[in-house]
Amino acid sequence: MNDDRTTPAPDSPFRPDPGDRDAAPQFVLPLVVRIERGAPPARTDALETAARAVLTMLTDERSVGDGEWARAIRDWQDARIRKVVRRARGAEWRRAEALPGITVTGKSAEVRVFPPVPLDGWPKDLARLQVSGTDLDDPDPVPPADPGVPTLWLNPELEMSAGKAMAQAGHGAQLAWWELPDAAREAWHAAGFPLAVRTADPADWPALAGGGLPTVRDAGFTEIAPGSCTVVADHPALR
Repeated sequence: MNDDRTTPAPDSPFRPDPGDRDAAPQFVLPLVVRIERGAPPARTDALETAARAVLTMLTDERSVGDGEWARAIRDWQDARIRKVVRRARGAEWRRAEALPGITVTGKSAEVRVFPPVPLDGWPKDLARLQVSGTDLDDPDPVPPADPGVPTLWLNPELEMSAGKAMAQAGHGAQLAWWELPDAAREAWHAAGFPLAVRTADPADWPALAGGGLPTVRDAGFTEIAPGSCTVVADHPALR
């Protein structure tokens, strides 16, 4: 699922001019969610796990400084910060796990995130995985987010597949990370990136979307109209 228009923080590495970002070489951050036939993950857990996977990749020692993935991360962030979620099971998942990356687990979900790759340069074992078919459900009612926990609010007016929403949640988490002051970043990282993903109440959405918090606007490559506001990242330290 391609999701690549965001509102960057002033001190983020994202190019401020959309034209510059379009002209740069394009990369994509691959995420693979494990969906076994008899034991699919719950939808909300998959969304939250994907968001934490993005944060884990951004802060891994291999992604910063002179780390082996740092150049790929910088090149990816210099362009449109695309993310694509694919699904795997069985032998497909085992092949994906053999590639360099990080597996993040939730209550029922497993998501593996990989260092960015050129838009047309996916590893063979990832390129063959399906993008469609990531429609997941929550078997039990989803409780309200705990007060004080960073929450990624989904637009209640949009219908998105689980894969699309996972990529959008990852974008929201990334924007929140770049907006945070250093102390708040360190605290969130040290705590293991607790977060919640919830669909906003329609009555609350206008205030959330217009409240100055980091927002994700989709480029419109898949599923929804260009410019749609999909996620608002509500971290207590940003209020």
